[in-house]
Amino acid sequence: MRIAMWSGPRNLSTAMMYSFGARGDFSVMDEPFYAPYLHVTGADHPMAAQIIATHETDPHRIADTCGGSGTPHLYMKHMPHHMLDGFPMDWAGDCVNVHLIRHPARVIASYAAKRESPTLEDIGFVQQTEVFDRLGGVVIDSTDIRANPELMLKKLCDAIGLSFDRAMLQWPVGPHPDDGIWAAHWYGAVHKSTGFAGVEGPLPDVPDVLKPVLEAALPYYQGLHQRRLSP
Repeated sequence: MRIAMWSGPRNLSTAMMYSFGARGDFSVMDEPFYAPYLHVTGADHPMAAQIIATHETDPHRIADTCGGSGTPHLYMKHMPHHMLDGFPMDWAGDCVNVHLIRHPARVIASYAAKRESPTLEDIGFVQQTEVFDRLGGVVIDSTDIRANPELMLKKLCDAIGLSFDRAMLQWPVGPHPDDGIWAAHWYGAVHKSTGFAGVEGPLPDVPDVLKPVLEAALPYYQGLHQRRLSP
């Protein structure tokens, strides 16, 4: 089985990669199209030069690896906004596609703490909807996972035809060997964890300057949310 997990940033996506990586039957890939995205766009992201220098930047070579196999399964963490026009997507048609979502107020608040003034493009809701419309798949909300990890992971595994493994509920503290080099900037909280964080609190306040981003993202989130696996 090859799972393509599509998610915007600050969305429990690294914890989910660690969860599947804790299984003995899965290998994982961490945002393989991030370096090509930065190479083509020149986006001013933290560690951009190091990412481009360290990771493969040819999207066609990466697509070939995404079409490969795991041990015996492969879990790929992807961000939909990394898939620029001209980047191969045919490989995804043969994958189990899963769409991990989170309320945009939470995404914006978390992203802004790591990189100032995120745009609608940065948080990926439009692109994620486009990927869902193209590929279909299963939708799961990170808030539901944090509220009851075992229940929601069992529901996800059942929906995609995979046996549940309790190893998914816990992982070793520290980095994962398959982390991208960008983990040094973005993954601090996950590296201190050994499992999913607890129930989320009330929605955070979004600064006035970022409320237009929130308002633009909400319809896309709501459209996916109504298709999610229910708790």
